Amino acid sequence: MSGLEREFPGRVKARNLDATTPENRRIVKGLGFQSHGLVIRSAEGKTLYKQPDHDVSMTTVRIAIRDLLRK
Repeated sequence: MSGLEREFPGRVKARNLDATTPENRRIVKGLGFQSHGLVIRSAEGKTLYKQPDHDVSMTTVRIAIRDLLRK
């Protein structure tokens, strides 16, 4: 994920969370994920895009980021 910060300098911040802690496990379940996934949020924290579990495709994520940055 940190590679996204290099690809979109100054426009994207990437962060990995431990999905096994009780607090983060609740967040994961609240997002509809089984165990983990990828979420793109606005600077205000609004969920703009998500891919669950093992379905994460970095190609699709890059396309989604480019589309969101054009708005």
